[in-house]
Amino acid sequence: MIQNLLVANRGEIARRVFRTCRDAGIGTVAVFSDADAAAPHVLEADAAVRLPGNAPSETYLRAGLLVKAAAETGADAVHPGYGFLSENAAFARAVLDAGLTWVGPPPEAIDTMGSKVESKRLMAAAGVPVLSELDPDSVTEADLPLLVKASAGGGGRGMRVVRSLGELAEAVEGASAEAGSAFGDPTVFCERYLETGRHIEVQVLADAHGTVWAVGERECSIQRRHQKVVEEAPSPFVDAAMREELFDAARKAAKAIDYVGAGTVEFLAGPDGRFYFLEMNTRLQVEHPVTENVTGLDLVALQLRIAEGERLPADPPPTVGHSIEVRLYAEDPAAGWQPQSGTLHTFEVPDVDRTFTEGAGLRLDSGFETGSVVGVHYDPMLAKVITWAPTRAEAARRLAKALAATKIHGVVTNRDLLVNILRHEAFLAGETDTAFFDRHGLDTLAAPLATPDTERLSALAAALSDAAGNRARATTQGRLPSGWRNVRSAGQRKVFTVADREYEVVYALTRDGLRVDGFEAGLVSAEPGRVVLDVAGVRRTFDVARHDGVSYVDSTLGSVALTAAPRFADPDAALAAGSLVAPMPGTVVRLAVQAGDPVKAGDPLLWLEAMKMEHRIAAPADGVVAELPVTVGQQVEVGTILAVVGDAQSDTVVGEAE
Repeated sequence: MIQNLLVANRGEIARRVFRTCRDAGIGTVAVFSDADAAAPHVLEADAAVRLPGNAPSETYLRAGLLVKAAAETGADAVHPGYGFLSENAAFARAVLDAGLTWVGPPPEAIDTMGSKVESKRLMAAAGVPVLSELDPDSVTEADLPLLVKASAGGGGRGMRVVRSLGELAEAVEGASAEAGSAFGDPTVFCERYLETGRHIEVQVLADAHGTVWAVGERECSIQRRHQKVVEEAPSPFVDAAMREELFDAARKAAKAIDYVGAGTVEFLAGPDGRFYFLEMNTRLQVEHPVTENVTGLDLVALQLRIAEGERLPADPPPTVGHSIEVRLYAEDPAAGWQPQSGTLHTFEVPDVDRTFTEGAGLRLDSGFETGSVVGVHYDPMLAKVITWAPTRAEAARRLAKALAATKIHGVVTNRDLLVNILRHEAFLAGETDTAFFDRHGLDTLAAPLATPDTERLSALAAALSDAAGNRARATTQGRLPSGWRNVRSAGQRKVFTVADREYEVVYALTRDGLRVDGFEAGLVSAEPGRVVLDVAGVRRTFDVARHDGVSYVDSTLGSVALTAAPRFADPDAALAAGSLVAPMPGTVVRLAVQAGDPVKAGDPLLWLEAMKMEHRIAAPADGVVAELPVTVGQQVEVGTILAVVGDAQSDTVVGEAE
């Protein structure tokens, strides 16, 4: 029996495994990079071992360090989580060679499914439907659109959609570089791309005694950059007949490679219901909670029991009700999904029923808490927020309400996008496929929940909260209203910005109450952290928090982050025209040009790697590269000048980052 388990991972999945270990009486060991030294998963473990450095290649991808950590702490088993080395057969062998229990499938099964090229050939031989592989060197116009994919790994890394042959070479180069960085294997291949496919996967569990379960299917079609955003079980697209066909194909896939443990067989289904094998993930999936919620199973506990040699019952339990999971990311969807970093000053999801455990209601699985730092070295997912309800509509409504009321201060997130998806009529009708964002418009889906009127009211609340704070800190006459005059003169004035919008608040607190220029609002109460306004006879409560010069205002109307405009502009803060600045902290991984090179609009200038993804910086207009002050391997912070593009006909320069 397993007595002491090391989780060779970080964040949310480490905490998830630790929760099951606590229930089972198993000791826990964490590993951590320098960037993760104060992370919650480190504090929760019985023991923790430092992996010096920050980059995954220095830390969580060092198999030798992980096995050594297990030996030093007396761990007798290793759980790989997902990502990093979870699908690395060499790591699995190293764990087994050290005399430890590997909580995962046999290394041979990982090897077989680790190559998407070889696995598809094997699946075809086993009678599982597949999309044919295309050689990048022999692709023609008739094959378009197509998808360039990394042979190793997953999570959307090393993937590019190609719609014209002119894009192919750059897509192959970029996908290969990203795959090499993320997985250590730059091999890529091509396959036909289904524009309106549905991403449907089947959870399988297999023991060492020949029993193979197809536990249930999940739909994960709503994706960005081929990474899942919303997942649910069961799929609203799958009927009973299709479900049996999917389960049969998944069991064939597992049996073809003598699979043992938890795994997921992924399929792409067309509008006609025909489906094709994509890949098999030889590990636990990020979205496993929705399957746990509808089956009542603890998949991690089953992984541990299978690793200890236990038999599965003959049949899995039936699924009941509906579960939906969303991935809450620190990213800005409206700005090309740019990942965000910074201190998470406040992170509060209301009315959570459980954490890291299956069941009805609202579940939260997160690697972050209030005060955590969102760094630049790892995936920007803050949390998975999951609901279970008897019906799909109820699950969506509960999840949307909880997200809308969540307080997140310090980083930009995709929260409003998630709420808009869950409330969208197409989603509620079950019309979800991989083209969801393209069909319904990312600009519409990513629109803030707070309307301009809400932003204006929030700006007033922020101004009144600031004034209340000033009076509370005043050493004399602190009980007088802010800006009090016996004879009214000019009102109090404060200017806030929200994105590119500016709100000027001019108000006065008089004997007759609050007067605001431009609209009617009555003041019920004002405290440093909370303001209550009467708007057209309706009382609205605004919670206000201030961090690093930003006022975060939360209300039932939506959350707003307001930056107070400086009273006097700093002339030294202005950038020279044409400066392309880093939109996020990251590492310069490739340069496409040199200073003095002519460029066309859209030409790539360089690539930044941040949070395990490459980000392309392109020329916004025809011109000449006037300056290129960065080098490959250089670490840059937000706002660092990456390049300056000048007009080829004059000294004028133009430019911005994609």
